[in-house]
Amino acid sequence: MQEQMPEVEFTIDSDNLYKQESITDLKTATIRKMIPIKADGSIDPDRSEVFYAHTQLVSPEGPVPLEAQLKGDTFEEAMASFPEVMQEAFKTMYERMMAMQKQQQQASQQDQSRIIVPGR
Repeated sequence: MQEQMPEVEFTIDSDNLYKQESITDLKTATIRKMIPIKADGSIDPDRSEVFYAHTQLVSPEGPVPLEAQLKGDTFEEAMASFPEVMQEAFKTMYERMMAMQKQQQQASQQDQSRIIVPGR
């Protein structure tokens, strides 16, 4: 039996458009400045710019991306909030990873505790 492919809506929200600038220190931080625009491509002065932080942590399994929305209405404010916001994002990610690891360990212990009787 062949599964039917789900339908996906690929509609652009023309009232919520942004163009993006990327600013980096070439070491730790990348900040994406999201500039609101209208459907004709002109700047939308009625909406505020939004700033997103991006960095990567090095792990034994490879780079781990870390992203979060920055606080502030100006680039200077967003840049100043980078350390605090990224620390909070790291804490949240770490807590989630620890919870997932605990769940995996519990599931593994349950699997190992089952008694298998040959022939059944």
